[in-house]
Amino acid sequence: MHAKDILIDGFTRIQEEVHAAVEGLTPDDLHHRPGPDANSVAWLIWHLTRVQDDHVAGAFGLDQVWLTQDWEKRFGLDLKPRDIGYGHTSAQVAKVRVDSAALLTGYYDAVQAQTLEALRGLTAEDLDRVVDENWDPPVTMGVRLVSVMADDWEHVGQAAYLRGLLQSA
Repeated sequence: MHAKDILIDGFTRIQEEVHAAVEGLTPDDLHHRPGPDANSVAWLIWHLTRVQDDHVAGAFGLDQVWLTQDWEKRFGLDLKPRDIGYGHTSAQVAKVRVDSAALLTGYYDAVQAQTLEALRGLTAEDLDRVVDENWDPPVTMGVRLVSVMADDWEHVGQAAYLRGLLQSA
């Protein structure tokens, strides 16, 4: 198995978990926050998708799906166009509201399509290419992709846990 196949498999599994985390949830469920400063399922899925969109697009020199496919307009959030959720305050988390789970999964699926297309063309040499010199050591394509996957797994797990809390209440 080649490294790109492992990455494709990992991102495909995240997509399955994103759908499972939101399927059948009402808007109230999606926006429920178990504490005043906690994240909602909607924010968690939006954020992990924004990070994947931003970071994968940046690593491959692509445009963000958020901007090119009008997802920013479809969501209609009162946030800056390139906002991905890092460092959000409680008030900013509360701004991430959606009418349905379908909006979240639609956006994730669009980002996923671009991610998988980019990964299919990946070579072993590409994984060693530096994609971000703002860190010491500089970040390679391989490190960036694993970092995005790790962030996605963390947040989709949090969303699944919150879903479980909602369903047990």
